[in-house]
Amino acid sequence: MAVLKIGDTDRFLVLSALALFVMGVVMVYSTSYIVAINRFGDEFFFIKKHLTYAFIGLVMFVAASRIPYTIYGKLVYPILLLALVLILFIYVPGFGFKAGGARRWVHLGPLAFQPSEPVKLAVVVFLAYSLSRKAERIKDFYFGFLPNVIIPGVFIALILMEPDLGTALTLSALVLIMSFAGGVRLRYLLGLFVPAVPVLIYVVEKHPYMLKRLLIFMDPWKDSLGAGFQMVQSFLAFGSGGVTGVGLGEGMQKLFFLPEAHTDFILSVIGEELGLAGVGLVIVFYVVFLVSGINITLKAKDLFGTYLALGLTVMVSMQAAVNMAVVMGLLPPKGLTLPFISYGGSSLIINMIAVGILLNIYIKNAEEAS
Repeated sequence: MAVLKIGDTDRFLVLSALALFVMGVVMVYSTSYIVAINRFGDEFFFIKKHLTYAFIGLVMFVAASRIPYTIYGKLVYPILLLALVLILFIYVPGFGFKAGGARRWVHLGPLAFQPSEPVKLAVVVFLAYSLSRKAERIKDFYFGFLPNVIIPGVFIALILMEPDLGTALTLSALVLIMSFAGGVRLRYLLGLFVPAVPVLIYVVEKHPYMLKRLLIFMDPWKDSLGAGFQMVQSFLAFGSGGVTGVGLGEGMQKLFFLPEAHTDFILSVIGEELGLAGVGLVIVFYVVFLVSGINITLKAKDLFGTYLALGLTVMVSMQAAVNMAVVMGLLPPKGLTLPFISYGGSSLIINMIAVGILLNIYIKNAEEAS
C-alpha cells in the first residue's frame, strides 16, 4: 500500500479542502460562541463538538486516501444496505429524533448525525459501479437506465419523507449528472420530469412552509420580520461587510439576528466579518477543488474511477454552489450546509471521506502511469 507523500498527491485538491476546513473551524467558533453562551452557558459548546467531528473527519480522510478505491465497487451492495439501514433508523424510537419540524437526525451515543449524508456517498458509489459495469449497454432502457434510477429513487423518496426537499433535489440532480455523463439517453432522463412534477406538487402541498419559502424568496422584504427575516438578515450581513469586512469576530448579525449563523448561513457572516475579499477567497478554494476533481476524473485509468471521481466532485461542489446561491438570495432556502465550513458533523465527515477517496484515485492512477 502506497505511503501518502506530498509529492504523490494533487496538492491543489488537498490544500483547497484543508483551507476550507481550517476556515470552518475558525468561523464556527466566531459564529456560535454567543449562541452557545446564551443556550448552554459555555462559549465553547459548539466548537468542541465541531472539533470532535473535525478530528474524526481528518482520520477518515487519511484512511480513505489509503484504501484502494476499487474496494468500494466490490462492496457496493453492503454499502447501499448500510445506507438504507441508517436512514431507516430515523424512524426507530430512541434513535431518530425531530428538530426544526423534520425527522432527519439519528443519535449515536453523545453525537447526532444526518443519515442523508452517507446516503449521498452510497448513491455515488452505486452509480459509479453501475455505469462502469453497464457501459456497453448503457443506452438500453431496462438495463442501463431503470436500475440507475430506481435504486437512488428509493433513497430520494425516503429523504423526501423526512421531509428534506433540498437534499432530495440535490441528490436527484447528482443522479442526472452522473447518468448523463455515463451515456444514458437524454430522452430517458428528461422523461423523469413527468413523474417528478406531480410528486413535487404533492410534497409542497403537504408542507405549506415550502411554498411559503418559495413565495417569500421572490421578495423577502414583503415579510422582513417573518418568513423573509433570515434572507433579509443575510443581505444585511453582506452589505455591512463591504470589501474587507468589519473584522473577524466583530460581526453583529450573529448576535441573534441571523438564524442558523453557524450552519446554513455561515457564508453570510464570512461576508460581514471578512467582506467581499473573504467570500471571494472561499469561492476560489471551491473552484480550485472543482477543477482538481475534474482533473482527477479525466486522468482516471478505469471507468469506475472516472465516475466515482466525477460523482464525488459534483457532490461537494454542487452543495457548495447551492448553499452560496441560497445565502445570496439566488435560490430559496434549502437547509443545506456549506461543505467543510458549516457546523454539522455528518456533512463534514462525509466530505472529508470524499476528498480522501479522490486523493486515492489520483495516487493509484499516478502509480500506474509511472
